[in-house]
Formats: sequence, C-alpha cells, structure tokens
Amino acid sequence: MRILITGGGGFLGQQLARALSAQGTLRGRDISRLVLTDVAVPTRPEAPFAVEALASDISDPVAVNALFADPFDVIFHLAAVVSGAAEADFDLGLRVNLMGTLNLLQAARAQGTGPVVVYASSVAVHGGEAPEVIVDGVELNPQTSYGAQKAMGELLLNDMSRKGFLDGRGLRLPTVSIRPGKANAAASSFMSSIFREPLQGEAANCPVSDDYPIWHTAPRTVTANLIHAAEIDGEAFGANRNINLPGRTDTVAEMIAALTRGAGSGPADLITWDADPVIERIVLGWRSHFAAEKGLRLGFAADESFENSVRWFLEDDHRDRRPG
Repeated sequence: MRILITGGGGFLGQQLARALSAQGTLRGRDISRLVLTDVAVPTRPEAPFAVEALASDISDPVAVNALFADPFDVIFHLAAVVSGAAEADFDLGLRVNLMGTLNLLQAARAQGTGPVVVYASSVAVHGGEAPEVIVDGVELNPQTSYGAQKAMGELLLNDMSRKGFLDGRGLRLPTVSIRPGKANAAASSFMSSIFREPLQGEAANCPVSDDYPIWHTAPRTVTANLIHAAEIDGEAFGANRNINLPGRTDTVAEMIAALTRGAGSGPADLITWDADPVIERIVLGWRSHFAAEKGLRLGFAADESFENSVRWFLEDDHRDRRPG
C-alpha cells in the first residue's frame, strides 16, 4: 500500500501520518510507502515502513508529475491556502486551491489505476441563501474565495470519480479545534487559539462575540474520519462523492464553559475580547448547524463534547507533552 499526503507538514497531515504509522495498514493491506509533501520538507514520523518527506509546490504541474513518478494507491489531499489568506490574495488561492487540486487529480488520473483520493474540503462551501440547518443535498453557495475554490475541487473530484479516473471521497471538514501549533491565516484560527494559548498560559483574543456558534470537531476525530474515508467502499457515497462530516455545534461561551470544566477557571481569564471586523465578515457567512445524516450512515464519527477536545489537547498536543 503506497500513500501520499499533500499538506504533510501541516498539523493535520502530521496527525494523519502518525496515525497511519501506528496503524501500519490501510484498506486491508500493509503500508509499504508513505510520502509526505508540502511547500517545506515535512517532519517524518517514526514508522515500520518507508517514509519520504519532500518539498513540492502542487500549483506546479511539473512538480506534481514528478511526485507521481511511482504510483500511489491512496492519496490524502490536505494541502491548501487557508481561508483568510485565500480571501486576501485571490490569485494565490486560485493557484493552489483550484489549480493545485486540478494538477493533483490529473496526475492521479494519469496513473490509470483509479487510486483512492480523499479530498479535504470545507463547510465553507455552504452559505448565502441556505437554510439555517444544512442538510445533505443543499446546494453549494460559498461566500468566500476559499469556499468557492473548495467547491470547484469537489466538482472535479465528483466528475473524475464518475468517469472512473479515480475513486474520490470529499469530506467537508468542520472547524478543527483544538489545533496544536501556532495561529495561521485561517479566519477560523481563533477557534483554536482562544483555547490553545490559554491552556499553555498565554493570552489570546476572541474577535467575535461569545454567542457566535461554531460547527467543530476534534483533531483525533477528524484524523479517524480521514482514515475511515479511505477504508470504506467509494460506491457507498452514491452519486455525490462529497459529504458534510459530522460535528457538533457550540457557542464560544459554551466552549469556554467546557474549557473551564476541564481545566479550571485560569485559562478562560486569559481570553481577551477585541472585535475584528475582517474576521467577523468572513466567519459570520459560514453555517454553524448541520444535520450530517449521510456521514453518520456511512460510519463517520461525531464528537460527544468539547470537554473531550480539551482533554485530548492536554494529552496529545500541549507543548509540554509533545515529543521533542
């Protein structure tokens, strides 16, 4: 089993690589080769099989074709320019999120073997004139450049799967919280930083009001769901290979209450409340209530509570507990 992870240097790519290394198998076969690629050389996990870490620009078709000199059985496409950066620089987002995805799918198609492709999309594909609760089958109406680029990637994935060029599975990820590491240019970055930094003794600002609702999932859960997407039969997805992943909805205030239950009152005291109109304009266009029934039917997992996310961050990702 030969696997490629794009965005392999990001937190989710690293989480996935460690999980696959621990598991050792995928789709009933032993993993023989894992390639991680990103704009900078990713960190390689310890694994009982060959792991390669490469720097590559997916917006360059020559670089992508070089990655595919040897074929892959499963491709996890996680690489992207995140929401805030894609909104600020339209051409950059278009080049990486759309053309980079097209380059990758074309290279997978050129293998001629119909590889499994797990595509990390986003709930940002929804918005505008959409119902308050997003159900399966609601039309896509993104209100950001990032969401539009992800929606175009979904259409490519679906059509290439229909044609038999590849075996695609597109997952619309909820906001992942609590992310480890540092804040990035994603508009949703604060949805981790207001918990991550206080849990590590540092102040963090919340740019929205505490009644803002967030559709979210934990890193452990989304990693398990990415692997599950690769394991199940692609035909089970039906005519649309793209689904809303299960998650849960909590307001910022409810998440802070769970933070306090899990870690005491000290971390919440480190949160500041300075509004940011740019962030508000982006995130207030996102939908926060979903009925992800198809995902649940397909066996994808949903989080039971945000308290679990706090506990898992302390166990897995707190800087005092991470290896190295």
